[in-house]
Formats: sequence, structure tokens, C-alpha cells
Amino acid sequence: MSNRKTLNERIESAKVEKQQAEARIKKLLQEQKAEERKARNHRFCKRGGFMEKLLPDLALLTDEQFETFFKKTTANNYGRNALAELVPPSLEIAAADGGVDTTQSDKGDAAKIV
Repeated sequence: MSNRKTLNERIESAKVEKQQAEARIKKLLQEQKAEERKARNHRFCKRGGFMEKLLPDLALLTDEQFETFFKKTTANNYGRNALAELVPPSLEIAAADGGVDTTQSDKGDAAKIV
């Protein structure tokens, strides 16, 4: 009797190992997404809390009123320029999130809120 596995047994063993590795990868990707969501939610809560700390009346606004207020106070040239001063155009992290276009225009390096 031989301790050697047949070719078919080795193929089946390799397939099982492949499935296990794929399952581990899938689990790790799910964990990574969960961590990213947790960090994003924490960032939203922290920043929203800071805004309400500075402007307590924001808590009284409806979602639509808050959106209007935010757009009128930040989505203008002053807001874009202030953001551009804080975030160098070379950073593409925000662009990956879809929130900021960091491409350079012919008028300068300012990031644009899209």
C-alpha cells in the first residue's frame, strides 16, 4: 500500500484548498468593507456633531433646509478655495469617494466639489 495520493486525489485536495482560500479572501474583504463603513460613519457623526456644536440651530432644520444651508454656505468659490488650501490637489483619496474632483484646471490647482 502506498502513502502517495493519486493524481485525482491531489486535484480534489487542491480544489478544496482553493475554495477555502477564496472563502478566506471573501471574509477578509467583508471585514475590510465593514471597517471602512465604521470609519465613514464615525467621521460623519464627528463632523456633524462639530457643526452642531458651532451652530446649535442646525439641529432645528429639516434635512432639506440643512442641505440648502450647506450648499449656500460651502458650495461656492470661497468654499472650494478654502478646501483647496487644506487638501493638496495631489491627494486623490476624496476623488475615489466621488466627493471631490482633484483634476487641475487651467486657472489653478483648486479642487472642485462635484
